Amino acid sequence: MKKRLYVSLALILLLLVAAGVTAAAFGDKGEILGSSFSIGSADIKFLIDLAGGTSVDNLVDELSGPNFADISPNWSQDYTLKIYNNTNSSLQLTSNADYETANDPDELRQIIFVEFFDWGDLNNDGSVEEDELGVSHGRKTIVKWKTEGFDLGPINPGGAKGLVLRFSTESISDTKQGKSAIFDFIFDSLSLE
Repeated sequence: MKKRLYVSLALILLLLVAAGVTAAAFGDKGEILGSSFSIGSADIKFLIDLAGGTSVDNLVDELSGPNFADISPNWSQDYTLKIYNNTNSSLQLTSNADYETANDPDELRQIIFVEFFDWGDLNNDGSVEEDELGVSHGRKTIVKWKTEGFDLGPINPGGAKGLVLRFSTESISDTKQGKSAIFDFIFDSLSLE
């Protein structure tokens, strides 16, 4: 009888183990397929026609710089531009001057200043009205523009930022008469997201 009881218990135990293994053999899974990762970019463009829109045919990566002539003491002249954020991310905009000493042998970079202003072209006519000038980002010589640069703030995705670059001089020594220089202006953007 004891033997039968052990055999019965062993059979029941074996059935329970088999049932447990069978129950554990059933399963299910879920999958996430085709996960896509895309690295953002920082892409700025200049508007060719300041009164034009942001269509592809009005956007370029480079513009020809201004040609300032007959500069004298206490001279001032503005250069306007609009920069377009060609991405889906907010961008931080900065600017630096770039030059080679060979293109400025008489160091005009020491006496020419630039001041950046935000420009809100309220009537979208491409010309600056006094009430459209915004905050100044400071005034620096071309040398300081190269070494320190300007932080010009953010540009929203698909937005354009108008800027007025006010170039000026103070006193100019007689030794600078007839001299000339060539400078490049660089605008950089960094994604904020």
